[in-house]
Amino acid sequence: MDETTETSILQSSPPSPGGAPPGALAGRVRSGAWVIACCWFAIMVDGYDLIVYGTVVPALISGQWALTPAQAGQIGSLALAGMMIGALLAGALTDRIGRRRLMIACVAWFSVGMALSALSPSPELFGLTRLASGIGLGGLMPTAIAMTLEYARAGRRSTANAVMFSGYSIGGILASLSAIWILQASGWRTMFWIGAALGAVLLIVILAALPESVTFLVGRGRRAEATALAARYGIQVPDPVPDGAERTGVRALLDRRYAATTILFWLVVAFGLLLVYGLNTWLAQIMREAGYPLGTSLAFLLALNAGAILGTPLLGLVADRIGSRIVVAGMFAGAAVSILLLMIRFPTPVLLALVTVAGACTIGTQTLLTAFIGSFYPERLRAAGLGWALGIGRIGAIAGPLYGGLILSTGWGLQANFLAFAVPALLASVLVMLIRRRGHGGTVNVTAAVQQTPSVESAEKDTARQH
Repeated sequence: MDETTETSILQSSPPSPGGAPPGALAGRVRSGAWVIACCWFAIMVDGYDLIVYGTVVPALISGQWALTPAQAGQIGSLALAGMMIGALLAGALTDRIGRRRLMIACVAWFSVGMALSALSPSPELFGLTRLASGIGLGGLMPTAIAMTLEYARAGRRSTANAVMFSGYSIGGILASLSAIWILQASGWRTMFWIGAALGAVLLIVILAALPESVTFLVGRGRRAEATALAARYGIQVPDPVPDGAERTGVRALLDRRYAATTILFWLVVAFGLLLVYGLNTWLAQIMREAGYPLGTSLAFLLALNAGAILGTPLLGLVADRIGSRIVVAGMFAGAAVSILLLMIRFPTPVLLALVTVAGACTIGTQTLLTAFIGSFYPERLRAAGLGWALGIGRIGAIAGPLYGGLILSTGWGLQANFLAFAVPALLASVLVMLIRRRGHGGTVNVTAAVQQTPSVESAEKDTARQH
């Protein structure tokens, strides 16, 4: 049977994601929304499992282990160090084992890690289990983003990614609400058992419903299967890249066409993740030390994640219309302003509103930033670009809990805590504005118009047309 005949048969009876007989699914067509929903659930569990640590920090400091803020910051950073390892591994493994298998492995890994965290008898072993969980969480995020961008409708990738990434904040809200109701009644270990249970459910969903990446199938020479899967989900099949025709992986990301922008992306992601994980780890404790009761302090953490849910999809629509660079830079600037205003002792409802804005402009900005990165690189480099940006950027995530713990330990007061987080937000805004076009020789040409190197906004539109 030749490839044309095989492709025709497969298009009429496409295989299932899990390998079910083609005839069993004849006539069934799904939209990319199905894949985005699976990725949303994955990011929701990811958000819970990361933000849950910030909800239990007050209990770890005041409870049996009596940790100092510096010790709590060190443990918080271990999970994020694991995420850096996981994100870098994802960039290296995604083209070898496929995005679907990688997501399955990551979910199984961090689910076991969460269960072990709940069983930890000492702070040292607890820190090691958080490191292990972070490896799975770090590999999950870039893979889910790459799958969302691949299966999203052309011209709506920023919006689709924003909607998908709202799952992260839903997970954070679930962690915050669970802590308000459960922490004092059942203890902090229950919070980690909930995370392990969510991971188990997610694993079942992915095994049953998530398809493989069409780009991966094309890269492995499985063109007929890719064509059938693309027809089933209403997306286009990318053209294969001839062997040896172009570099791939980090070598391609650092060649003269992409080097300067790649490095800028790494720096911006690092500052963004410092804000996300620093605030999620320490906001509740900062408010506790400001005199608020535990329930109100956790409500601030809830507001931080609610802001991302409310603001990110709307800002994703704006980014699709006017380009990601301006929106991302503006959101980082908005984060700096809202965090600075927290230095003033406004009434509690006003402070909650400011924290909500800060959440939209930190967690939400990180969401649009990933879509910005994914749209900048060609399809063959998308997973690697996201994996390396999120991997190297994890240095900022690791620094976030340490940074917050250090500032808190100085005793400089409430104002110093917020000033410390406003500065990286402002720096990130400036760096984003430097990303204008791809320069030659590894530099970003901000003033000269280089005909051969289109702007980032043009790159986004070109990527949309290719799909």
